[in-house]
Amino acid sequence: MRLGAQWRAWAAGIAICLVACLTLWDTMWAQAGSSGLQRTVTRAMAGRNGTAVVVDVHSGQILAAHRLDVAARRLVRPGSSIKTFTLLALLDAGKVDANTSLVCKRPLTVGGHRLDCPHPVTRQPLDPPAALAYSCNFYFTHVATRLTPEQLRAGFIHEGFTSITGLAGNEAAGTVELAQNLEQLELEAIGEWGIEVTPLELLRAYRNLAVRVSGNGDVKFALVVAGLEGSAAYGMGHLAQPDSAMKVAAKTGTALSDEGAWTHAWLAGYAPANHPEIALVVFLEKGRGGVDAANVAREIFAAYARSRAGVSRDTDKDAAR
Repeated sequence: MRLGAQWRAWAAGIAICLVACLTLWDTMWAQAGSSGLQRTVTRAMAGRNGTAVVVDVHSGQILAAHRLDVAARRLVRPGSSIKTFTLLALLDAGKVDANTSLVCKRPLTVGGHRLDCPHPVTRQPLDPPAALAYSCNFYFTHVATRLTPEQLRAGFIHEGFTSITGLAGNEAAGTVELAQNLEQLELEAIGEWGIEVTPLELLRAYRNLAVRVSGNGDVKFALVVAGLEGSAAYGMGHLAQPDSAMKVAAKTGTALSDEGAWTHAWLAGYAPANHPEIALVVFLEKGRGGVDAANVAREIFAAYARSRAGVSRDTDKDAAR
C-alpha cells in the first residue's frame, strides 16, 4: 500500500511538471511570436502616460503590453467606451430596437456638465448603430432613462466591471454605483458618473464581445457590432482604422476627471472586425480625447495587420512548393 501511494504521488508530480512545462512553452512561443507587436506597443506608447494591452481573443493570453501594472490597478471613469454596454443593457431589456431613432439636438448639459456631441452635425435620425458609431451623448442620455438604475447597474456588473480579470497580479476591481436620480443615471450611462473601471476590465469586456462575433445570429447583438464597426469606418473611432485591408471595430472614450481640469482618453476594440483575433485597450492619462488613444491604436492594429499579411504570404509560398 505504501509503494502504491508513493507511485501515485510520483505520477502526480510528473503530471504537474508536464503541465507546467507545457504552459511555459506556450508562453515562450506566444512571446516570441508577438515580439514585433510588443515593439510596436512600446514605440506607440513612448512618451505617454497610461497603458496599452493586446490579448488573443481565443485564448485570452496577453500578446503585448505597456505598463501592465497601470492596466491592472488604475481605476478611472470609462467615458464613452462604456456606451457599448449601455446599448447592450438597453437591447437586453427590450427598451430599444433597430427602429429606435433620435435626432441629435445640441447643446447638452447634464448635472452641470456640458456634454455637447463632438460628432458631425446631422439632421437625420440616428438609430442604435449610428448613435454608437457617432458616440452621441444626446442619444444615450435620453434612451438610458428607459432603464431603471438597477437595470443599468446590473448590466455593467454582468459585463465584469466589478471583478478582477486574472490577467495580472494584484489587480483592482471596478465599482458601479446605483444612480439616485435621472441625472446620475444619464451620466452613468455615458461613463461620466458612478462607474470606475481598470483598463484590464474594459479589455476583458471587449474581448468577450469579440468572442461572440463569429457566427452569432442574434439580431440585437448585431446592432452593437454594426455600431463598433461603424465607429472605426466613419465615426468617432475612425482614426483607429489602419491603412490596410483588415477592418477593425473600435470605440473611443473621453472621460472627465475629478483630479483636475483635464480628461483621460480611451480606445477599446478588436480586429479583424468580421473574425476577431486580437482585442486591444489603450488608456492615456490626460489624453485630449479618444482621438489620442485612437492614434495609438492605429499603430498597433497596423502592425498586427502587417504580421497577418506576412504569415499569409509565407503560407502561400509553402503551398506553392
